[in-house]
Amino acid sequence: MKKIQISLLLLLLSLRIAVAQQILQGKVIRIADGDTVTILDKRNNQTRVRLYGIDCPEKGQDFGSVARKFTSDLCFGQQVKVIVKDKDRYGRTVGLIFNEKHQNINLELLNAGLAWHYTPYDKSKEFAQAQANAKNLKLGLWAHPNPVAPWEFRKNKKGLYQK
Repeated sequence: MKKIQISLLLLLLSLRIAVAQQILQGKVIRIADGDTVTILDKRNNQTRVRLYGIDCPEKGQDFGSVARKFTSDLCFGQQVKVIVKDKDRYGRTVGLIFNEKHQNINLELLNAGLAWHYTPYDKSKEFAQAQANAKNLKLGLWAHPNPVAPWEFRKNKKGLYQK
């Protein structure tokens, strides 16, 4: 009897986890920047998706347009799968995006040196290692002698407008 209760409890827990991890599918119809895309699902609903665990250079920042093009080359016009992790304060869906070749776009940006691992929200060793490898090989933004993190760039840009 106790084995049955434990089995039922484990089944219920696994169902809760499966339900909690939402998956979206759709076609990428817009690339806002390296870490934000818009997908269109089969019901014609648009969802703006922020890539989880990374932060790409901003528009107007070194490597910002390179990161945007890289993301576009990997997924624009393709059917993608988004594993939803969260919603951000702007209402965007935050998730891991996989293209038709099953490439993790978030990870590919880190591998190419076109994004920072955003550790306040992600502690994965895989993302940390990808950034460390790109940094050691001086790929992308890591070739710059003094790369500025996007959050610092945004903070400095805000300060310019407040003066």
